[in-house]
Amino acid sequence: MFHNSSQKKYWIFKSEDEIEHMRCKANQKFRNKALESRKPGGSESMFLQRHEEDVLFRHYERRLLEFCNAFKPTMPKSVVGTAVMYFRRFYLSNSVMEYHPRIIMLTCTYLACKVDEFNVSSTQFVGNLVQETPAGQERILEQILEYELLLIQQLNFHLVVHNPYRPMEGLLIDLKTRYPTLESPESLRKTADDFLTQAAMTDAGLLFSPSQIALTAILNSASRAGLNMESYLNECLGLKEDKETLSRMYDSMRRMKTLLKKYEPPKLEEVNISKQRLERIHAEFASSSNKRKRGYEEDGHVAKEPRLVEEEWTDEDLL
Repeated sequence: MFHNSSQKKYWIFKSEDEIEHMRCKANQKFRNKALESRKPGGSESMFLQRHEEDVLFRHYERRLLEFCNAFKPTMPKSVVGTAVMYFRRFYLSNSVMEYHPRIIMLTCTYLACKVDEFNVSSTQFVGNLVQETPAGQERILEQILEYELLLIQQLNFHLVVHNPYRPMEGLLIDLKTRYPTLESPESLRKTADDFLTQAAMTDAGLLFSPSQIALTAILNSASRAGLNMESYLNECLGLKEDKETLSRMYDSMRRMKTLLKKYEPPKLEEVNISKQRLERIHAEFASSSNKRKRGYEEDGHVAKEPRLVEEEWTDEDLL
């Protein structure tokens, strides 16, 4: 249950400001580490600013969704939601300058498949990188396996993710059985699904419970269809007498809708500029951080030697 979960205890935050503070701290942590390495020519000016990191994060998050949506066999929504949430959680305390989002997004998806018991083999998984040769797919798989332990550690071993898809199904069933006023609850599904997809590309999952997100999706869909659901909230959900809870719920819904309205897809020009800078940063600092990239202990103890040097591959391989 969500209310007893690690997600509620550790991964739901009070405000957007708190989340942004964590990301700024991760950005500064990498800057400090990189400058301490005393690389020739290293200076503050070469690092990405927070808004540039955000551009790249949004770009690779969309690539993650594209990869999942094109996946064969069809990937369940719960797996996609888990992968996206892993990706968001990871970059709360890590910078894209230290861990390239191209490999992290694939590692998040691969781990989500295993945790949510979507049974595809490792060969099937990388086989979806259709632009790669079999040898290239094998190299990428080894990179994913090298990063898997790091990802698990950075998630604090909290691998179960509660997504809003199941609560939404529960609400649709409840509408069908207890709210005859609404003739066709299924008519709300498409718009509600679209809302959940948009919400997944924001920090909604780090700020609100899955049931809050699902209910907002249903009510937003009803509103867009010109339907009034106030009687459902008051009578079926029993909120008529609980004015305080009802007020908090409406406030959360307003905040969530504002969050979705503020979201903007990354602009191609900004992505290209930031990607070029990111590649330079990774080329500059790769040798000094190579041993720390894949889940090794902070005290410097190396559990195992990396099996390969990272191969050159690009976003096009994800298509």
